[in-house]
Parts: sequence; structure tokens; C-alpha cells
Amino acid sequence: MKDAEGSAVDTATSSNSTPWYREITLGQWLVLAVASAGWVFDVYEGQLFTVFKTSMLTELLAQSATTPGAVDAAIQRNGNVALAFFLIGGAIGGLAFGILGDRFGRVRVLSWTILTYSIFSALTGFAHAVWQVHALRILVALGAGGEWAIAAALVAESFPPRARAFASGTFHASSVLGGALASLTGMALLWRPAFMLGLAPALLLLWIRLSLREPEGWREAKACAKPGERLGSLAELLGDPRWRPRALLALALASVGLGTYWGIFAWAPEFAGQLLGTTDGKTKQAAGSYAYFLMNMTGGLVGLLCFAPLASWKGRRAAFAIYFIGSLVMALVTFLGAQTYAQALWLLPTMAFFMVGLHAGFAVYFPELFPTRLRATGSSFGFNLGRLIGSALLLVRGELGARFGLRTAVVAMTSLFLVGLVLLLFAPETRGEPLPE
Repeated sequence: MKDAEGSAVDTATSSNSTPWYREITLGQWLVLAVASAGWVFDVYEGQLFTVFKTSMLTELLAQSATTPGAVDAAIQRNGNVALAFFLIGGAIGGLAFGILGDRFGRVRVLSWTILTYSIFSALTGFAHAVWQVHALRILVALGAGGEWAIAAALVAESFPPRARAFASGTFHASSVLGGALASLTGMALLWRPAFMLGLAPALLLLWIRLSLREPEGWREAKACAKPGERLGSLAELLGDPRWRPRALLALALASVGLGTYWGIFAWAPEFAGQLLGTTDGKTKQAAGSYAYFLMNMTGGLVGLLCFAPLASWKGRRAAFAIYFIGSLVMALVTFLGAQTYAQALWLLPTMAFFMVGLHAGFAVYFPELFPTRLRATGSSFGFNLGRLIGSALLLVRGELGARFGLRTAVVAMTSLFLVGLVLLLFAPETRGEPLPE
């Protein structure tokens, strides 16, 4: 094995004699704190639109629509357009910033991504037309899409092997705080000041530039690059037979995880509201929102935090397999078995443990698949393009739901977990292995 800087270490001497966290320096904790803070605000900026979508679009569309029914239809249509633009922008920005992160450094480009999503989120508070909102959603997504892969690479390269999975899993689990922060903002502020407050993450830039330095592994890769060898080369990632299968594997795994998120998990609030047996829309929405909050803050958070210990104990492939199987079983039990709202409140968080928790595996596993010169590029290729493909499956789920009903549509979507299990047959095991150089 190798330590965070790439030097050899003895696996036996670093096995279980001391807790993994005793090996961590103050500087490494600082890296984790900064990367997690960037990811928290990344999720926060993305979720603000979800929280304020109705009030924002109602205000902006009120002058152009003649009837309440027309306003409602326009809100639904423009909300879907904004989501599509955000996903497209995230894929473009994620790949572009991932390449830049490999070429110019993790710390420097991490600052650029945070500055990008902060500025354009704040400008959303000044929007006076729907087209301006759509344009700004793309620009916010450019930074939001890039931040994850660069921060994931930074954490993986900064921690020793025995602590790497724990640090990466903790980094990704911090996303729950971003969603909760957006919800609290929605309770306290109107949409314009809430988006203007989105400039606050830019304050992280001073902390980042004063506190962090580029990982030694990246600096060595930069200095030792061979003539004609370019860091962050998409052509090498997809053209080299060593890295192309890994990039496609990451893309496929992310598509499964994010496709089931959009196709199953995201419909849980609607399912929970239906079980109340009432036709009152506000009551159903409140019940669904409570179930969604419970899923994220209990089962989802615990599942995210548990992936890393399991991956360190049994290996990355085994951890993914357990989470895929658990997601498959719990989705079927929940959507076919729950007959009352109370039953759903017990089953949905358990489903969330597996279905949300497996996403921590992307932060743990993807940086371990690629060499330093391609780490951010490869991780971003898998996660962000996988997010785009996975979200497209939402359309498939919507068509199935319209034809056969919610429960049947969800049962059909669970077949993706079987695809995930097949993919694991071709996945390299990286537990106990040094980061590729």
C-alpha cells in the first residue's frame, strides 16, 4: 500500500493496532472540513430552487398568465425545464472543471467552482423573467457539477489508505446538511433574499487559499509528466485501454444509483401522501414532505456514513453489492407492502439507508479507479454524466407510472439494481490498493 503522498506503507503495521482517525493530522482534517463545506453548499445551492420553485415562478409568471390554471401549468412546465437545464449544466461543468482540476490543481479549481455557483446563485435573486432563471440555473450548475469530483479527488489524495474510505464517505455524507440547510432557509426567508444569501459560500475561498496546498501526489504528477502527456486528458481517459473500462464502469454505476434515485426514491413523498387516503392536496404534500425529511435525516444519513466502514471491512465491491441488494429488497417491500402512512414512515427510512447510502460509494470508489493525472476527470465523467443519464430514466419512470401506476412503475425500476450487481462482476477491487499513479 501507499500513504496519501504515494509512499509505500506496510499493511500489517497499519491494520487494526490503532483507530484509523489517530493517524490523521490536523491538516488532513482541514482538507476534509473544507471539501465537505464546499459540497454542503453545492447541494444547498442546488436545492434552493426546489424549495422556492413554486413561489419564484408564481411571481415571475403571474403577469404573463391569464388564469390560475395557466399559472399552475406554466409552473410545472418551467420547473421541469429548469431541472433539465441544471442537469445539462452540471454535466458540462462537471466534466470541464474535472479536466481543469487535473491540469491546474485541486485547490485552485475547487475555488473556481465554489465562486461560480455562489455568484450565479446570488444573481438569481435579481431575476425578473423566467428565461433569466433558466440561464442562471445552467450557470449555477456549471460550478455545482464541478465541485464534487475535485473535492473527492482532493480528499482521496490527502488521506492515508486506511482512512481514505472513511474520509471520502464522510465527505459525501455531508450532502444531507446541504439539503437540510436549504429547507431551513425556505422556512425563514423569501426567495429573493434566500438566493442572494447564496453568495455566502464564496467566503470559503479565503479559507481555502490560505489553509490548503495542492496534494503532493498531484504536484509530483505535474512535475513528472512525460513529454506529450497531458494532465486531465479526456482523450487518454477514453482512449487508453487501462482507463476506458474504468471510466465506463463508473458511468454505469452512477447511472444505476442516480437512475434509481430519480425513478424510485424521489417518488417516495408522493407515495406516502397517497397512503393517507385524502384528496386534500396540501395535506398530502405536507405528509410527503415529512416522510422525505425523515428518509434523508435518518436512514439516508446513517446509510451514507455506514458505507465506508463496510467498504473498508469487506471491500468496495461487496459494499456495493450489499447496498444494491438491500435497495432492491426494501423498494419492493415498501412500495408493494406498505398499506398505511404509518407503515410507510417505518419502511421508507430503511429503504433510504440503502438507496441513498450507496451514493457514498461513488466518492469512495471513483477516485481509486484513476491515476492522479486523470483522477478528477474520470471521477467527474462517471458521476456527472451518470447523473445526466440517470435523470433521463425519470422520463421512463414517468411513462410507466402514467400507464401502469406508481407501484408497478417502481417495481419495474428496481430491475436497475440487478444491472448494478452484474456490473460489479467487472469491477476491480481497490480495497488495500494504492491510488493508481
